[in-house]
Order: sequence, then structure tokens, then C-alpha cells
Amino acid sequence: MNSAVSQSDTSPGDLKRNPFGWRLTTPLYVGSALNPINSSIIATALVPIATELNVAVGATAVLVSSLYLASAVAQPTAGKLAEVLGARRVFLSGILFVLLGGVVGGLGQNLAMLTVARVLIGIGTSAAFPCAMVLIRRRAQDARLDAPPGGVLGGIAIAGMATVAVGPPVGGLLVGAAGWRWAFLINIPVTATALLMAVSWLPKDPPLDREQSGWRQVADRIDLPGILGFVASMTALVVFLMGLPHLGWIALLLFVVAAVPTVWWELRRAAPFFDFRGLAANSALARTYLRQALTLLGVYSVMYGMTQWMEAAHGLSTVASGLLLLPMGAVSALLSRPLASRNLVRGPLITAAVTMVLGSIGIVLLTSHSPAIAIVLVSLVFGVTSAATTVGNQTALYLAAPPDQIGTTSGLFRTFGYLGTIISAVIGSIVFRDGVTDHGLHILGLVLAAAGAAVLLLTVLDRRLMRRGTDREPGTPNRTNHPTNTANTATTRKETQA
Repeated sequence: MNSAVSQSDTSPGDLKRNPFGWRLTTPLYVGSALNPINSSIIATALVPIATELNVAVGATAVLVSSLYLASAVAQPTAGKLAEVLGARRVFLSGILFVLLGGVVGGLGQNLAMLTVARVLIGIGTSAAFPCAMVLIRRRAQDARLDAPPGGVLGGIAIAGMATVAVGPPVGGLLVGAAGWRWAFLINIPVTATALLMAVSWLPKDPPLDREQSGWRQVADRIDLPGILGFVASMTALVVFLMGLPHLGWIALLLFVVAAVPTVWWELRRAAPFFDFRGLAANSALARTYLRQALTLLGVYSVMYGMTQWMEAAHGLSTVASGLLLLPMGAVSALLSRPLASRNLVRGPLITAAVTMVLGSIGIVLLTSHSPAIAIVLVSLVFGVTSAATTVGNQTALYLAAPPDQIGTTSGLFRTFGYLGTIISAVIGSIVFRDGVTDHGLHILGLVLAAAGAAVLLLTVLDRRLMRRGTDREPGTPNRTNHPTNTANTATTRKETQA
């Protein structure tokens, strides 16, 4: 494919010794951290923004939902563009979008400008993860690795999930010290650094074929009608979900109007953007999407639902609430890399489900008089959930996704995660609709326990789920150029941890 990673900057000897050196992985890690940090850092700036712009605090919720919406539709789109146009090109373009969003937000004088900034940031940060997965997959193939590069996937997991918990405390300190505009302006130095690293260290994409680089040819190769239909469908669906428990019939109708012709079109395409037939045939990939959505529903419910409860019912400050959840991110970061380096799938997924159930029971036992240590212990349990689900599902995704579609499937993986996140916000608004109370928190815990039990059953009863990252689901083709064996797997682990 034209988007294959160029080997001009890396000799075969270098690939064999250390295919994933720090020059390649550092910009990928930094880029992958931009989306989760921007997703959470805004939480501490909403009240100051509302005060300065003289708008209702509830109106600032659009700054949260706009980034979620933009990210949900942009992730698979960026992945498809990376497959066709080149991962480095799309990665750099995404960073420029984030830089622009930081400038617009930092200079914004009204809520509309801030919303535009958040959309730009959402679109830009969405390019990093699918582009990183494309580059990692291509480098692994170039280096003739037999097993997933667990150490690198663990680094991506840390950047993509564990950093979420860092957002609230960092945002609280930043906004408290320098003002709410720095929730946007912080992107400028970070993206400038990421841009410099990416330009200097990421391998260049091969030149585009002139016969296939015209806008008509590119539009056909990326299935532009399919992308537009997906964007329209997802936008309407997300708007409908965010409006719950009130039924937005217009959004639901728009979803049906957009989704039906899109499905009809995609089923007739030889190379569709959203491969419904391929997803139906690849049950391992479909289950990975579902597990990710259900588990992130639990993780984000704790992150946002418990934060509301700590502030409203427990009487803690925003900074204190963020600090109490910081251990969750620390545990997730500490566990992600060692789990990923072993290329485990089934074990981490079972661990994620069990800890989600146990943590949910802990939520049910909390009250507004519970000591801070009890809240920290619950967050620590969900830190294990966060690490285990991200590592297990990410490795499962790497193994189940067709190599030439790793960008699109990685983007959809994130889209399903965002759906889980959005549903967690809906559940929070329902259980706390009469006020943030202990009773509402306990109902939230019961809902999360049920979701965790569903993930556990989905994992334990799945006899075809890979027990190790080097195993394949029966009936799926080998995703690498060489058969897996014990010696090669051991060698691969040493190389990927270098």
C-alpha cells in the first residue's frame, strides 16, 4: 500500500536490533496523550469559564460534549486517511489542528469560539492513536516480528488511558494558578514539541502515486460517501445519547435517515469505510469493541460521577477531588506496560471485569461520611480495571484487525470507547437528576456492577478468546509474515522492551 512506512531512515540491521527505538515511539506516545488529557483537563475550567463569560455553568457542558463528538467521528476517519495517504502526513496534520485549537481557545471571547476550539482539538488529537497503530503495525512487519510489540503497545496504553486521571489535578493547579485560558493554551507548547519530534524522527511516508493522488481518486479510495454517512449517523446518535433521559426524537430520526442509506452503501462497496460484513465475520474484533465500551463506561463513571459526588455530597474541593483520583491513574500507568509486554489477553480482560465488579461493590458501600482512604481504595481498584482492559483489548485489537485496516479499526476501537464514555455521562445525569446524593451514588455502583458482570461473562464464556497475545482465534488468518514459535516470541519480547 502507498501508506507503508518508508524504510529509508532505518537499515535492516537497525530494525532487527531495535525496531522500536525511542525516536519512533516518543512522538507517538506524546501524540496519543493529547486526546485523553484534553478530555479531562477542561473539567476544572468550566466554572471559571462560565463566570468570566457570564453564561450558565450548564451551558459550558458543550465544551465537553463537542470534543467527545468530534473525537468519536474523527478517530476512524483519521485511521482511514492514514492507511491511504500515509500515517506520518495525517499525524502531522492532526498536531497542527490541535495547535490551532489551542490558539483559538486561548484567545476566545465567547462560548462559540471556545466550542470551535474544542472541535479543532478533538479532530486533531484523534489522528494520533490510529496513526500510531498504523506505524507500529508496519514497523513490526518490516522487522518481521512474530508477536505483538507488547512494550510499545503498553506505552500507547499508558499515554492513551492512564493520562486521563492526570487531567483533573493538573487542570486544577493550572487553572488555579494561571486562569482558565491555560486549559487551551497548554496545547501550544506541547504540540510544538510533538510537531518537532514527529518531523525529525517519524519515518517519512513514500510519495503518493500521481495517478491515485487526485482528489477524485483519493475520495474513492477512502470511501468519502461512507465517511460522510458515518459522520452524520454518529453525530445524530451521540446527540441523542447526550440528551437522555429526555428523548430527542429529531436526533433519533436524523440518525435513522443517515444510517439506513449509509449501511446500504457500505454493504455494496468492495472496500467500504465501515466494513459491516467484515465486522460480522470477525467476531473477535466485534467482542473487543463491546468489551471496551462496557469497561470504559465503568472507568469514566468513576472519574466523573464520583468527582461530582465528592464535591457535592462529601464537600471536597475540586483540587482535592482530583488528587484523590490521581492514584487511579498512577496504578493504571504502573501496570499497563508490564502487562502489555507479556502480550496477555484473556488474563487481563478477566482481571478488568472482576475488579470492575469489586470496585462497583465498593462504590455501593461508600457514604458521604466515608474517610478519604476508602475513596482512594475504590479508585485504586478501578486503576487496575483501567490498565487491564486497555492492555487486553488493545492487544486483542492488534491481533484481530486485518493489517491493511489497522488504522480504521483502531479508530473504531476508540469510537466505541467514546460511546461508553458518553453513556457513562448519561447514567450519571440520570442517577443524580434529583441531586448528588449517596443514594444516587449507590445506584450508579449497582449499574456498574451489572456492566462488570456482563464483561466477565463475555470474557469467561468466550472459548475462542486468545489466552496469549501470540495465539490466534481459530479461523482467523495469520497477521504476520512468519509463523509464531517460542524462540521468536522470546526474542521479540527482548527487542520490544529495548
